[in-house]
This record gives sequence, structure tokens and C-alpha cells, in this order.
Amino acid sequence: MAIPTYEEIMLPLLKILSDGGIHKYKELEEKLKNVFNLTEEEVNSRSESGVKIFYNRIGWAATYLKKEGLLESPKRGEFKITEEGSKLLAEGVKHLDYKYLMKYDSFKEFKLHKEVKGPDGYKREPEDNMTPFERISNAYNEIKDSLIDELLQKLKEVDSYKFEEIVLDLLIKMGYGGSKEEAKERTQKTNDEGIDGIINEDKLRLDKIYIQAKRWKDRPVGRPDVQAFAGALDGHGASKGIFITTSNFTKEAKEYVERLTTKKIILIDGYRLAEYMIDFNVGVIVQELYEIKRIDNNYFEE
Repeated sequence: MAIPTYEEIMLPLLKILSDGGIHKYKELEEKLKNVFNLTEEEVNSRSESGVKIFYNRIGWAATYLKKEGLLESPKRGEFKITEEGSKLLAEGVKHLDYKYLMKYDSFKEFKLHKEVKGPDGYKREPEDNMTPFERISNAYNEIKDSLIDELLQKLKEVDSYKFEEIVLDLLIKMGYGGSKEEAKERTQKTNDEGIDGIINEDKLRLDKIYIQAKRWKDRPVGRPDVQAFAGALDGHGASKGIFITTSNFTKEAKEYVERLTTKKIILIDGYRLAEYMIDFNVGVIVQELYEIKRIDNNYFEE
């Protein structure tokens, strides 16, 4: 039997989770292997880059089901059906695919948030009408968004010491503070699972930047927190600060920062933090690398 597509995997995956328990990735792989009667050779089949095809398709099936709110992931590599997922199964759905998922606003937002919206809602250009470069771009953005979700989940799971290390590693990769020892001039453990510290803006130590980072899972950072941080800058005689959170900032917090005149505070929310980690290769590795080539007309003209 051919290895099933991610669309073919979605409904059987949801049914396995219908018992309401938490299932780990490897357990799901084994059960789905039996559902589709796959051989060991098919289960272990790999792409040219070395990625296990079946394993990878299970991951994307789970990602899409999660995006439409049919399952949730308490921890990375663990999955559980949601109330919405149980309701869907109770309705007797016979088939899940991309077209069906587009009924859910959350899935539309995931797949189409960069697309233009028309008066009738979401407008999507069929992939058959896209150029190969457009399809590659769309696929890249989808993979990146999924990776950002995974990074945010990992950041919310690590302890405060590891979070401190991640923040420092990122700032060093971005060019601040020199070595980790130099960047970590003063770090203070706090009860809110964040860090307070001072780093050098450059290797010559011409200026200092005060940092606060809050590893919050759900609650957004409001104006009082940012205002208190601004006060801390005054206490240190500093005019520059970076406030980092795994959550997000309220509208009032953003407006407060924009109105500051004597100091500069940069707000980095969870999504932007994950983007920076991807851009500067912190906590991520390259899985596949593609080269796109074109004709060198100068070579032939010479």
C-alpha cells in the first residue's frame, strides 16, 4: 500500500484520539501504521533529504487538526482531542481534507493570513494558477508559521534558567554583548520566571541596554508592567531597554511605549521572539536546503 497523504491521515488520527487521553507521537505512528497496514519499509521510507515521509505526514496532519481546534498539544509530541474534535466525530464526518478544513476560521487564518481578503471573505488563488515560485513561497511561509508555533510551545515549557540562556544566546547572535560572559553582566532570578539583566549594546561597551523578559503562557503584558520597566530604566540611569515576552502586549502597552520621548523601549512578543530565533538560528537547525538555479545567459553569450 502507498504511504497515505496527510489528508488521509487526519480522520484516522482524530479517531485514535477520540478516547480523550493524551497520546504520544510514537504511539500514534504505531497505531496509524496498523490502520493503513503499512510495512516496516513503508514506515521507514525517507525522502531524498533523509526525512521519514510517514512520520512527517503525521506531523502535518496533526498541525492542521490543531489549527482548526480539533486537537490540542499539551506538550510537544503529545496530542489530545478537543471538545470541538469530539463533536465533529459525533456528527459522523466521513472524510477530512483541505477543503473541509477551510470551513474553520482558525484554519483560514493559518493558511491565508497573508492573502488578500475580498468582500466575500477569504480569496485564495488555486495552486494550479500559481507559478512554481509562488507555490514555494507559500509552502515556506506555512512551514515557518508551524515552526513558530512549536518554538513558542517549547519556550513556555522550559524552566526560567534555560529561558535566560535562550534570551542571552539570541541577543549575542544579534550582535549584542560580545561573549555570553560579557553579555551577562548582571542577571537576577525573579519569581515571575523572567530575567532582568544588562547587556552591552556593542563590543566597545559604548552603551548599555536593560532587559526584562517574562515567560508567560497566556496573560498579555499590560501597560503597568511596561511602565514599571520604564521606571527601572530611570533607576539605572538607562535610556534603552528591551522587553521580551513569550505572550503578547496589550494595545495600551504599545501606545505607552510609542509616546515615550526620553527613552527607547523595544517590545518583543512571543511571535517576534520565535521569528528572531529562526532568523538567527537559535534553537533550530536546517532540515533541508534547496538551490534554485537559472540559465546564465552571460556564459552562453561569451
